Amino acid sequence: METKRLITRRRAVIAGMASVGGFLLAKYPKLPPTYGNLLRMGDNLTYVAHRTLLPGQSLVREYAESDITSFPAVGTTNPGVTEKTDLGDQYRELQRGAFSDWRLPVEGRVASPRTFSLSDLKRLPSRTQITRHTCEEGWTAIGRWTGVPLSVVLDAAGLLPSARFIVFHTYDDGIDSIDLLDALHPQTILAYGMNGRDLPIAHGAPVRLRVERQMGYKSVKYLQRIVVADEFDDGGRHGNIQNGWAWYTGI
Repeated sequence: METKRLITRRRAVIAGMASVGGFLLAKYPKLPPTYGNLLRMGDNLTYVAHRTLLPGQSLVREYAESDITSFPAVGTTNPGVTEKTDLGDQYRELQRGAFSDWRLPVEGRVASPRTFSLSDLKRLPSRTQITRHTCEEGWTAIGRWTGVPLSVVLDAAGLLPSARFIVFHTYDDGIDSIDLLDALHPQTILAYGMNGRDLPIAHGAPVRLRVERQMGYKSVKYLQRIVVADEFDDGGRHGNIQNGWAWYTGI
């Protein structure tokens, strides 16, 4: 009898989550790509709650200079040392040249594909913000970031109407993406400076992403190229989802 009761309860939970999934799909026909995976249903509930309850461009808190803390580079490895791939070789050569030859292509679903050097990015309108980094491992730190708003770079390339995701490829062989709401948020920047200095290697030099409305691991380091896409690419073994991480981590 107890076994039967447990089976019935399990079926009820699964049916209930399926019903919630059906409701979300009807209300949000373009849910994050984790839709349909029972173990990832919580990601979609978080995504919908944030998109429904929070204003689209609400800002995270910004702090004073006196609030800046020590900022560990947990889990970071220099791609020029650890990546035994073409990307690792490329990064090592760029590092030797103080990143003077580094280029960031912006391609995909754009009207005018562009390539930006570090000096090109520094000539664009900049933003400096002192924000809290919340790590998935439970620690936080406050740092001062300077860079160009991602929206400025995307505007220069010209988003096509079908654009839906912004995909980031990195020299440490990673792939991640965000939706347009986060991509066009004023505090989402391509950071080339940290605490008044050039971005250090340990924090993703020469340029890293800062997505202040999501958990720390979404602010990917060592940017290699940006692809604007109309379909989701989970990155395969290089992406978060297939490695056990959530795609959307709004805070």
